[in-house]
Amino acid sequence: MNLDEAGTLRLLGSHREIADRLIAQHGGRIANTAGDSILAEFPSAVDALQCALGIQERIAAVNDEVPERAASASASACMSARRWSGAAISSAMP
Repeated sequence: MNLDEAGTLRLLGSHREIADRLIAQHGGRIANTAGDSILAEFPSAVDALQCALGIQERIAAVNDEVPERAASASASACMSARRWSGAAISSAMP
């Protein structure tokens, strides 16, 4: 980022546009974001996996020098005090 801050921000913006579009196409809903991470919920695990794979493929086609990582969890999550918590959230965090 320090070498080309403006370029990095443009790249992150284009990645986010790709992710937002595919999340919507797969019936997902963005629950939260932090930095360059996105927490989304989907109607099914299949929808979530297809979306994650699509995001990785499209971003690699745009810029294969930037690795993308995705985590998927199938478990209960709940919101309290405007924060998500639960087994699904814990397993998706490194």
